[in-house]
Amino acid sequence: MMVVSTYIGIYYNVIICIAFYYFFSSMTHVLPWAYCNNPWNTPDCAGVLDTSNLTNGSRPAALPSNLSHPLNHTLQRTSPSEEYWRLYVLKLSDDIGNFGEVRLPLLGCLGVSWVVVFLCLIRGVKSSGKVVYFTATFPYVVLTILFVRGVTLEGAFTGIMYYLTPQWDKILEAKVWGDAASQIFYSLGCAWGGLITMASYNKFHNNCYRDSIIISITNCATSVYAGFVIFSILGFMANHLGVDVSRVADHGPGLAFVAYPEALTLLPISPLWSLLFFFMLILLGLGTQFCLLETLVTAIVDEVGNEWILQKKTYVTLGVAVAGFLLGIPLTSQAGIYWLLLMDNYAASFSLVIISCIMCVSIMYIYGHRNYFQDIQMMLGFPPPLFFQICWRFVSPAIIFFILIFTVIQYQPITYNHYQYPGWAVAIGFLMALSSVICIPLYALFQLCRTDGDTLLQRLKNATKPSRDWGPALLEHRTGRYAPTIAPSPEDGFEVQPLHPDKAQIPTVGSNSSSRLQDSRI
Repeated sequence: MMVVSTYIGIYYNVIICIAFYYFFSSMTHVLPWAYCNNPWNTPDCAGVLDTSNLTNGSRPAALPSNLSHPLNHTLQRTSPSEEYWRLYVLKLSDDIGNFGEVRLPLLGCLGVSWVVVFLCLIRGVKSSGKVVYFTATFPYVVLTILFVRGVTLEGAFTGIMYYLTPQWDKILEAKVWGDAASQIFYSLGCAWGGLITMASYNKFHNNCYRDSIIISITNCATSVYAGFVIFSILGFMANHLGVDVSRVADHGPGLAFVAYPEALTLLPISPLWSLLFFFMLILLGLGTQFCLLETLVTAIVDEVGNEWILQKKTYVTLGVAVAGFLLGIPLTSQAGIYWLLLMDNYAASFSLVIISCIMCVSIMYIYGHRNYFQDIQMMLGFPPPLFFQICWRFVSPAIIFFILIFTVIQYQPITYNHYQYPGWAVAIGFLMALSSVICIPLYALFQLCRTDGDTLLQRLKNATKPSRDWGPALLEHRTGRYAPTIAPSPEDGFEVQPLHPDKAQIPTVGSNSSSRLQDSRI
């Protein structure tokens, strides 16, 4: 999980830095991607606001045959927002191996992104917890403003109907289910390590069952709500151009930095809407980046655990931020978008499915579902509902496994627009995906070699048992099967000190000061 979070943390801040760049570029009277009269535009550029272009999809009634080819070439328009993105912001090279120059404006915005992230995490969860109140709630205000503006535009209903109408022919495509799984993994943070990190700051008896229900419903509802915001604007743009919504809809970077910005140019006071949109993207990205960086820092501090690193956590945060900035510099080059998409498709997509599947199987069938359900009952005061027990034991592993199998069967090499990635680049992508997954069998073999036992079967049996000190960190929470059989003494090792100073300083409600949040790591 740490390896995955490292990959995501590197390239995710590059996406935030591009949003920063567009945010700063929106501070003007006319958006720079509104017209085709800029030095970087090509003769193929055809802006929806240019008075010389054909509007509303109108075509000449009759044309001589010798003009049909030039017209067909002209109608294959290249939008000014696409040329701004490809020829000015990225100065895109022709190959993933051709790095070209580092785009200094993007490099500066990347530095701003990492400085913001570091300052918000300088005091750990104490500072980031306060910032998240803003970064998690204000995007809803922006979404609502854009939603109200979008649904009042002509053609918005067409875009919304396109959004709500299922395409049943896609239901058997593995890529659709893979994308759906990736969306859930990204939005909920499954298999990233962030959930474990943040949960370690909770009170031992925190009602995580209630929290998980609220978060899951709110997350999916927000995604649906954001879809209305996006497709209402895209429907308006399609109506303006006289084309189908599918012609203007896009995915990935093309939606955030090409299609939607172009649609915003059609609105009155377009710089204002552009500022709001990219400010929302920045806040959403920072909220994710806070969790990623905190995951890495907490893992490092807790794993080392000595007094020096506990007191110098700020320097650890600074070191991780500087390393992330340096590793992100190649992604600001002219070939950076190729590498960003390569990391996104391999390092942080395929491996998440594998990690989560192994995690379900390991907890349910190696640690044991009965032990796990008893642990949850000890913390919550009641066992998990039968629905969740069935899902954890059978449904979730099966669904994840079949998604993994279908993804492998229907695998297609990555492409970007019309660019086909070379074989060596795809091999690097698989190596990045493998680098996180390989940690699981390697550590299993390491643990198997250092476990006592006369035979391999005995070693395997002993290696799959919890260690002697497994259980709640605080003695007062060691009840039931975790209760000590003899009177505790300092040598018993039961009085585990909190590894993280922030966790040790957050008071709990209704208990004495010795009940710390660290004991949720059972």
